[in-house]
Amino acid sequence: MVSRKQLKIFVEDYAEVPYKVLNYVGAEVNYGGRVTDDKDSRLITTILRTYVCPEVMQDGHKLSASGIYQIIPPGDKEDYLEYIRGLPLNPEPEAFGLHENAEITTSQNETVVLLENVLAMQPRASSGSGRTREEIIGDMARNLQDKTPGTFDLEAVSKAYPTSYEESMNTVLFQECVRYNRLLAEMARSLAAVQKALVGEVVMSEDLEKMADAIFDNQVPPTWTATGFLSLKPLASWIQDCNARIDFLREWIARGTPSVYWISGFFFPQAFLTGTL
Repeated sequence: MVSRKQLKIFVEDYAEVPYKVLNYVGAEVNYGGRVTDDKDSRLITTILRTYVCPEVMQDGHKLSASGIYQIIPPGDKEDYLEYIRGLPLNPEPEAFGLHENAEITTSQNETVVLLENVLAMQPRASSGSGRTREEIIGDMARNLQDKTPGTFDLEAVSKAYPTSYEESMNTVLFQECVRYNRLLAEMARSLAAVQKALVGEVVMSEDLEKMADAIFDNQVPPTWTATGFLSLKPLASWIQDCNARIDFLREWIARGTPSVYWISGFFFPQAFLTGTL
C-alpha cells in the first residue's frame, strides 16, 4: 500500500518518472528493513528492476526471455483479459523470474516429499512370528556401525601436509578431514545411542526416534543430513558413497597429493576451486 501511494506521487508530481528512486524506495526503504536475508534482498531488487524501468512504457517490451510475457498496447478490459487467457495454463519458471532448472529442482523436491510421506505411512509394527521392527532397526544400525570408518588423525595430517603457499591443496585436505570428522563422530555417537535406546538402556529421545524411523525406511538420518555432505541417495547407497569419499582422502594422505582429483568426492567442492585458483 505504501509503495503504491509513493508510486502515484512520483508519477503525478514529477515531469519524468524517477525509476532509480522508485527502485531504491521499494527495495531498500519499504522492504529493506523487513528482509534480513541478503539473497532475498537481492531478489527483491532484481524483480523490481525488471518491472520498474523505462522500457515498460514501450509496447511489446519482453518481460521474459521467450517473450510470452510482455507489455501489450493499452486497450479495454477485454483486451487484457484476452491476453491473460492466452498465457500458458502451466507457466514456466520464467514467469516467476527463475531459471528453467528451477522446475527440475521443484519436481525433485516434490518427489522426495511424496516418497517420504509414503514411507511414513508404512506400518510401524509387525505381526506374526518374524523379527520385530526394533530388531530389524538394531541389526541395520549394527551393520551401519561396522561400515562407519574411524575419524582422521588431524594432528598427523597437519604435520604431513602443513599449510604452504607452494601447495594450496594441503589446506583443502585438512579442511575436508575436519568436515568429515564431524560427520563420522556424529555417526558413531548416534548409532551407538540408537542401539541402546532400542533395548531400553537409554531414553528414546525425539532425535533418536527420527533416526530409527530413517534407518528403517532406508533414509539418511536427519542429524547426518545436517552434518554431512549434500546427497539425495538412500541410506544404503549413501553409506557406500561416504566410505568411497573417506577412502579417497585416506589414499591421498597415505600416497601423497594425487595427480587427479575426485571433485564430487569433496565434502565442499567449492573448496577445491578456492584452493587451486
